Amino acid sequence: MKYQLNSDISIFILRTSLAAVLLTHSVYLKMFVFTLAGNAQYFSSIGLPEILGYIVFVLEAISGFALLLGYKTRFFSAFIVPVLFGATWAHSANGWLFSNSGGGWEYPLLLSVMAIAQIGLGDGKYAISNYLQLKRQLASQ
Repeated sequence: MKYQLNSDISIFILRTSLAAVLLTHSVYLKMFVFTLAGNAQYFSSIGLPEILGYIVFVLEAISGFALLLGYKTRFFSAFIVPVLFGATWAHSANGWLFSNSGGGWEYPLLLSVMAIAQIGLGDGKYAISNYLQLKRQLASQ
């Protein structure tokens, strides 16, 4: 039982850490620091369509909120992996360290690995999905 408790806490920590980064990078950084228009211009500057900047913002924000709550964790983790691989690609020319000018590629790659691990782990014990499932079970009785 002690092992299970540690696993549940570890899943919670991984899930909420990934959520915190996604929300910080989308809502705070892309919306308030760079602005959505500035983010779109960055996408254009690296040869991607500007609209993709807005799409990535929405995908990061939605996935971040879902992961924070523990709602459909496997789905939203898989949903965000292509975005994170895209961020790894976008930073690949900047070198290994994220402290390099323009940020390196190791940080988005780590986030990609975290999301892939979360796909395997699922919601975990401390997730809203468990509450919703229990509520449905009680309602059907």
